Amino acid sequence: MTNIIGCHGAVWAGSIDDEGFRAMVEGTRKAGFDMLELPLLDPYGFDAKAARAILDESGLGINASLALSYDTDISSERPEAIAAGEALLERAVDVLHDLGGHYLIGVTYGALMKHAGPATEQGRRNGIEVLRRIAEKARAADMVLGLEVVNRYESNLFNTAKEALAYLDEIDNDNVKIHLDTYHMNIEESDMFGPVLASADKLGYIHIGESHRGYLGSGSVDFDSFFRALAIAGYTGPITFESFSSVVVDPGFSNMLAIWRNLWDDADDLGREANYFIRNKLRAVETITLQ
Repeated sequence: MTNIIGCHGAVWAGSIDDEGFRAMVEGTRKAGFDMLELPLLDPYGFDAKAARAILDESGLGINASLALSYDTDISSERPEAIAAGEALLERAVDVLHDLGGHYLIGVTYGALMKHAGPATEQGRRNGIEVLRRIAEKARAADMVLGLEVVNRYESNLFNTAKEALAYLDEIDNDNVKIHLDTYHMNIEESDMFGPVLASADKLGYIHIGESHRGYLGSGSVDFDSFFRALAIAGYTGPITFESFSSVVVDPGFSNMLAIWRNLWDDADDLGREANYFIRNKLRAVETITLQ
């Protein structure tokens, strides 16, 4: 296996202060993952220097994800929000560079929220212009920018791999990649196989999440088809487990992601099982492709 296997930090802690970051690093390491995905909730208040020292001791790799808000929506028609969103993304690139990471992913293209209607053409153009600039800043920092394909209740720009590919064509920058998430795919895609193959050339990051955000294999996601598609596509990028519970995540984050019920309360057990599940699926499809 050549993929780096990671875990989203919200499995372990609800904040990214010193205590929360330590919990994320230690939980990720103990569960056997290779990499921590840092939820970069506040790039301005995050102490990258202190975090780098903690990270270096662990031997883990790191990447970061974030989601824009109404006030930082680069795909709006509000100049103040566009400017704030671009500044936030610039700061996030700087922080991740200081941490030694190479993938800034998530809803980096618009506000994560239920929108009242489709994005406007002007708003779409505004976001694309910003992302072109951020993509070049990321390139200079040896970093890739990923656009997470999320469901219709969280974005009004695109909700399927096919739509994301069209959006990438408009950006026209090879340093911007598609970020697929099985939780969202299970809502919006017709299957878990075709979208992976369709986006193979532009696929840069993967989130593994169950249909109800709980233990992998206990919901309705067709992981067998998904992992087989990854193998056929020759995907070698990061694969990160993502799950949320209000037992860990702070109330604001829980509300934003609609975590109204909890499917787990033992992060250590959840993490160990997820690490085993992902590696087992990768190994299983590897034995098939070797035949």
